[in-house]
Amino acid sequence: MLLAAQPGITVVGEAADGVEAVERARSLRPDVVLMDVRMPRRNGIEATRQLLAEVADPPKVVVITTFENDGYVTAALGAGASGFVLKRLPVRRIAEAVRVVAAGEAVLFPAALGRMVAARPLGSAEALPQADLTGREEEVLRLMATGLSNPEIAESLTVSLETVKTHVGNVLTKLGAQNRTHAVVIAYESGLMVPGFTG
Repeated sequence: MLLAAQPGITVVGEAADGVEAVERARSLRPDVVLMDVRMPRRNGIEATRQLLAEVADPPKVVVITTFENDGYVTAALGAGASGFVLKRLPVRRIAEAVRVVAAGEAVLFPAALGRMVAARPLGSAEALPQADLTGREEEVLRLMATGLSNPEIAESLTVSLETVKTHVGNVLTKLGAQNRTHAVVIAYESGLMVPGFTG
């Protein structure tokens, strides 16, 4: 009900468990599925993996949970989710995550990402130089890691949105990243970013 009240969002269906979530997504063809982690019969991680593997032209998936569990974040990304948010966030932030993912971007709130990589030893900082990122591409990657969307990055750097999209595309290609979130994880693991960085 709260999400349906947000501008630009139409809730086309609900599901009581992971099995039904996949079935309803297959029949209703939503743009985005907001997938709870803990559900009966099939959890949200497994449901996400099945949905993205079995449905032609699958919807984007944002995984949502009450639990700040690093394993859930890693598992959600591994299953192919485009975003991961916490239920305790204001509804407007969750709605914004849905809009960002619907627009083809990925979203992972920096606090969750920072915790996810904080316990892992950072990899060699040589990883990114080997990707041959330009100074501006590295700058865009740093801003992506703070959770900024493409329009926000464009405003921050005083460049056009198309220029930012080009830089983001180049970053993903050079890093061999599946999406924005994957690129940010690589940035953390390489040492370009460190947990606690805020921009």
